[in-house]
Amino acid sequence: MFLRRGFILFLPRLVGLLVVACCSVSIVYMLVCTPKGDNQQLALPRVHSPTVKEGYEAILQEREEQHRNYIINLKKQIAQLKAELQSRSVLLKSVQNEYPDPLNIRLDHSNPEKAQANLLAFLRSQIDKAEVHSGIKLSTEYATVPFESFTLQKVYQLETGLTRHPEEKPVRKDKRDELIEVIELAVGSLNNAERDGNAEHRVYTASDFIEGIYRTEKDKGTLYELTFKGDTKHQFKKIVLFRPFGPVMKVKNENVNMADTLINVIVPLAKRANKFRQFMQNFRRIHLTVVYFGKEQMNEVKSILENTSKSANFKNFTFIQLNEEFSRGKGLDVGARFWKGNNVVLFFCDVDIYFTAEFLNSCRLNTQPGKKVFYPVLFSQYNPSIIYGRHDSIPSLEQQLIIKKDTGFWRDFGFGMTCQYRSDFINIGGFDLDIKGWGGEDVHLYRKYLHSNLIVIRTPVRGLFHLWHEKQCLDELTPEQYKMCMQSKAMNEASHGQLGMLVFKQEIEMHLHRQKLSSKKT
Repeated sequence: MFLRRGFILFLPRLVGLLVVACCSVSIVYMLVCTPKGDNQQLALPRVHSPTVKEGYEAILQEREEQHRNYIINLKKQIAQLKAELQSRSVLLKSVQNEYPDPLNIRLDHSNPEKAQANLLAFLRSQIDKAEVHSGIKLSTEYATVPFESFTLQKVYQLETGLTRHPEEKPVRKDKRDELIEVIELAVGSLNNAERDGNAEHRVYTASDFIEGIYRTEKDKGTLYELTFKGDTKHQFKKIVLFRPFGPVMKVKNENVNMADTLINVIVPLAKRANKFRQFMQNFRRIHLTVVYFGKEQMNEVKSILENTSKSANFKNFTFIQLNEEFSRGKGLDVGARFWKGNNVVLFFCDVDIYFTAEFLNSCRLNTQPGKKVFYPVLFSQYNPSIIYGRHDSIPSLEQQLIIKKDTGFWRDFGFGMTCQYRSDFINIGGFDLDIKGWGGEDVHLYRKYLHSNLIVIRTPVRGLFHLWHEKQCLDELTPEQYKMCMQSKAMNEASHGQLGMLVFKQEIEMHLHRQKLSSKKT
């Protein structure tokens, strides 16, 4: 009992001692373990500092000073960035003034009226840049842009190629529409001027138009000068019009990956084993389909194909044999329809064609299923024996592949070499299988594409050559086909100058002989 009472009396003292001990330990821990004040942390006031309030005020003042310095540094950096931005803007403006926008026009789409005014100013500036009011100095006689002339019915042109004529009706719709529009605009301008001049004015019509001239500067526009009948025999009305070209506009910017685009080259063939051997020497990594007519020289052709396949280590070829009369259209049609794989680019080709790897890329890039077909204009070789004289001086085939006036011509009348996706060829209806032999089937297919909604890409290409070979026009051809064959044969031999040298060969030799005799006498 006594012990219990003593323990109860001692217990409050023990609790008090424990509380004091805990407080002492806490104070010691705070004094020893609290880190010193720095830029990142508030420090509790130490024992030796002034009062607790003064300590906190000192710490807060220190932090305020640090923030003030930080803000000052930020303001300095912002000011520096503003100054740098302003200097860059001034530099950019000076560069723009020194090297203006190639379009020389800045359209502000937020202000339509200003944009329209800028566009009209640009179009008017095109007149000042072109040779309308005054001429410009040219370096050589070849630098001038010639005019072409026209009447109501005819166009008289310098650049004719092989299919156009020096005098012809404007066959192309764009050219025909262009000239009709210009004449109508000129007639309207004359009538408006007459109406403003007097009450009883003369009414001009297209029949009063005599002739006009026009030329196009590719980067500026087209100038037209039209002459009309005046009031008397010796009086004329002259109207000068200018169609300015607008600024260039970006239409599309895309990446094109052709790594997996396969080309199936289809070659119709009958005999001509030697030409096929030469063709296979130019073989590229493509799929080749040979459609062979008849059996004569067939084994030789198959042997060439198999040997080339082994040496090149590939098996991407198809050989189709037809026991019937040769028809180029039938061969290409059969080859195209024989393909059972995915949609593929078809290149219709002949054995006397040489093509480069660059051309195959052009074939891929200029075709698009349901959108575009490619009709390249190839470069056709003249007779090497005429170009290079003696047979022993004829260079190798690769050295002959030069695009010059004396070595060949752009075969702008030929439509046999073409690239298109198989789906487009099938959908258009393929070739007209009623056409036999040589010629006509390619033009028929070309017209089908022209009558469709597909875009036809027609352009000269530097990597596609027609190798010269002697052409034979068979009696079995129809009169129209025979005429086409003979025209092609005449154009294939040599240039006008070279043919002229052959025509006047005897006269030239006689001149050289007289010169030789004259030199001996002296």
